[in-house]
Amino acid sequence: MKTEHEEQRELVKWFRQTYPGVRIFAIPNGGLRSPSVAARLKAEGVSSGVPDLCVPAWRLWIEMKRAKGGVVSPEQKDWIEYLSSHDYWCIVGKGAEDAKTKILEFKEQP
Repeated sequence: MKTEHEEQRELVKWFRQTYPGVRIFAIPNGGLRSPSVAARLKAEGVSSGVPDLCVPAWRLWIEMKRAKGGVVSPEQKDWIEYLSSHDYWCIVGKGAEDAKTKILEFKEQP
């Protein structure tokens, strides 16, 4: 089974090939860090639960999970609700294939 990192990497590669003029970027909130680095990043504005990817031109945020077993945390749910309340679209992709399908569905909306 692929890791969340592998799923996200696959999605970003597909996205950049499919939509070459549209920017997508990662929010590096996760990962193991020393307490001092974590404190410094928190002071700089890192916030737990922010979705993994952003597509600014589309007002779209993407939270990536593994295809099986990935769970949206309470902090992630809170961020998704917050962003949605400010007219951003939020997608939770359970693996790269699910995220691709949801992005294509999002693009088909009027």
